[in-house]
Amino acid sequence: MMEPEAVWGMRWKNCANPLSHRIMEIAVKKKSLVCLAADMTSISELIDLIKEVGPYVAVLKTHVDLIQDFNLEEWSVLTNLAAEHDLLLFEDRKFADIGNISQQQMAGIHDIRSWAHIVTAHRISGPDIVDGIAAGWADVERIGGILLLAQMSSRGNLLNNEYTLETISTGKASPHVLGYIGNGSSADDVAELRSLVGDAQMIWTPGINLDNGAGKMGQRYGNPHDSIMSGSDIIIVGSGIHRAENRSVAAKLYAEASWDALIQRGQ
Repeated sequence: MMEPEAVWGMRWKNCANPLSHRIMEIAVKKKSLVCLAADMTSISELIDLIKEVGPYVAVLKTHVDLIQDFNLEEWSVLTNLAAEHDLLLFEDRKFADIGNISQQQMAGIHDIRSWAHIVTAHRISGPDIVDGIAAGWADVERIGGILLLAQMSSRGNLLNNEYTLETISTGKASPHVLGYIGNGSSADDVAELRSLVGDAQMIWTPGINLDNGAGKMGQRYGNPHDSIMSGSDIIIVGSGIHRAENRSVAAKLYAEASWDALIQRGQ
């Protein structure tokens, strides 16, 4: 197996958040920079998906509030299975409230703080949201990583350049921020974001599909190779995998595309 430092170069050397290195190590082990967006409505569906694609995916992204049969006991079966497959869990909660409320939301009925390694947050309410989320993890003696939404790929979103700059400023000032969500549908936007972020934090890009074009309700897609070459570190893939006729084969294709791009980027 290749050494993570050799594969990731300056990203490995400069990323300070401890979770960054774990993500990069898993990516090298699996030769995959894929985060699977698993927008399922039942725990059993998610469990079946993990069993099929676990070897080819580095991170599993959930929307836990979509789960209609949620309970912590059965959810623990899923989290244990994810650990067996060396899958990090990423709850795409998109926190947006003040710090104190965000800390409480990390607990609540879903107890996100107890199982999620990574969460998303908006910068809209101010920088204290970062400390609030981190305090939620600290309440259960865990350390996680926050991805701030610096760009979005959906049509008509309001994240302009000024907002992006404020978001990056907040992220650079906090050890709790793992990195940023970029616009996966635009390689140019990702490249611009990378130039602003530098090498010390990660960029994750949603809206990735080998079948480029427009999706439902304003979703737009980008190419996995182009996204990685432009500076993304993790591609977030949804329907391209979980709606495929053979989900395992599809996951492997995305893993190979992302890994090949990373190796090419480092040459």
